[in-house]
Amino acid sequence: AQIVLEEVKTEVVTLKQQGIEPCLAVVLVGDDPASHVYVRNKVEKAQYVGIRSLEFRMDATASAQQLLEQIDALNSESSVHGILVQLPLPAHIDESLVLQRINPNKDVDGFHSENVGGLSQGSDVLTPCTPTGCIRLLKDSLGEDLSGLHAVVVGRSNIVGKPMAALLLQENCTVSIVHSKTKNIQDICQQADILVAAVGRPKMITADYLQSGAVVIDVGINRIQENGKSRLVGDVDYEDVFAKVKAITPVPGGVGPMTIAYLMLNTLKAAHSQFKETCKD
Repeated sequence: AQIVLEEVKTEVVTLKQQGIEPCLAVVLVGDDPASHVYVRNKVEKAQYVGIRSLEFRMDATASAQQLLEQIDALNSESSVHGILVQLPLPAHIDESLVLQRINPNKDVDGFHSENVGGLSQGSDVLTPCTPTGCIRLLKDSLGEDLSGLHAVVVGRSNIVGKPMAALLLQENCTVSIVHSKTKNIQDICQQADILVAAVGRPKMITADYLQSGAVVIDVGINRIQENGKSRLVGDVDYEDVFAKVKAITPVPGGVGPMTIAYLMLNTLKAAHSQFKETCKD
């Protein structure tokens, strides 16, 4: 993650020399404590790499219309290159309606249907930060060419599971997705050269699920009570699998920092492409 941030920092300097200051706008609705922590981390990293960050905080009682109007204003503001609406939103607001309202060229989360469709077709679009960061982790531990490796993705969410599978396909992996309705999950996982766990079940993946020498990316982040204390664990039983795997991401401190680093990279990419479009005009 630190390497990625340093790369972004260098690129930001280059863009600023061309007269463009990358800018990320973060919209936070309500007072979910975890969301406040995430937003603070994102703002801190933006400052670190030299990206201007704007924060828009709205009350939990704000209407969907008020939120959409805020997004419209940011869409039309040419100095804003990336827009991120922190999820989850209060229950009375339709998340999909909100995500579709963001200009796809400013959608640094990569959740807009245009970007989702572009990803499935292999187009050069903004892709979700977590799975894109996971690909970088895999290439750094296995080499640039992932062709032919069998990757098993545990979980089929729109935020991680599905885009992860699409990105792995782009890298010429053989991809299996397992989920709550899959039969023989353990047998399929045991075939994995790469296993990506993103299912939201604490310590679900034990050593019995893995072949020796597998590379494991643990996207899960679950708060559990253990010996009277609260702690964060992944979807993989880290201690149980550690001796069996070639490489594994820790929780916390693994995929999380990569996600934020790739949010910065997506903001940079968005600024770059909008700058090029302006030059064409």
